[in-house]
Amino acid sequence: MKPTSKDLISNFQPSQIVCLEYGNTYLYAAVIQILTKRKMCWVRPLLLKVFASENKSENHQDNSDQSTLWDLREGADLVWPISLFREVIDTEFMPLFSELESLDIQEKDLQLSHQKLKHFIRQVWQAYPHVFSVAES
Repeated sequence: MKPTSKDLISNFQPSQIVCLEYGNTYLYAAVIQILTKRKMCWVRPLLLKVFASENKSENHQDNSDQSTLWDLREGADLVWPISLFREVIDTEFMPLFSELESLDIQEKDLQLSHQKLKHFIRQVWQAYPHVFSVAES
């Protein structure tokens, strides 16, 4: 994952979909507000896409690799360093959102979804401690 350039940061707008990638996991979220002075982004998590292997598709649209979607819409918001997020285009996100909407009620395990998110957040936080220390200063 590469930190976002300063030019892209200023282009994030409320309601825009952004993505935080780490390993074989993608967190898609909606921007609520940009906290410019703190270089942070307040986001509302929407879904977590976890690939079964590290060989994930580069264009994010190829479903040939096995992946699992986790519904995060009923959870808490996050305030995280903006440099960890990238912009998402509609053609990347809309098929995922449609797939999420089509999940049966039994397939939506909210408690497990939030455990997956908590684990992902811990991994990113441990992998990039320098990004968080810069955001705090």
